[in-house]
Amino acid sequence: MRVCVIDGRGGGLGSRLVTGLRETLNLDCQILALGTNLAAAKAMKEAGAEQVASGAEAISKLAPTADVIVASLNMVLPGAMLGEVTPEVAKTILEAKAKKVLLPLNRVRVEIVGTEGRTMDTLIDECLSRVRVAVQATCQV
Repeated sequence: MRVCVIDGRGGGLGSRLVTGLRETLNLDCQILALGTNLAAAKAMKEAGAEQVASGAEAISKLAPTADVIVASLNMVLPGAMLGEVTPEVAKTILEAKAKKVLLPLNRVRVEIVGTEGRTMDTLIDECLSRVRVAVQATCQV
């Protein structure tokens, strides 16, 4: 089972997700961290990801190999993260066969109804819970 965390900028969200997944998932689950840049990849590596890569090309090659993809909503919005999310990155994620668990965080003026008032900690906890359920469902097949 491969769980892929994708993040950009400084990798703050990605590193928190990797840490939470490492604490939550079985040891037979591999955590793959993909950063849109080297800083994000490094932060996720330091948080405990087994495999790490960075850049649009790495995301295009490796994201489709995941069973579950975890990221912020930004990762499917071309131009987000100060332009780090290319159209190719967004397309790769959306077309991947993996289950996608996306946190409703964005700074590109996209409003997601129903997410008001939730803290980052609450969103991360809910995200980890949904990934755990997705991983358990996949492992039972």
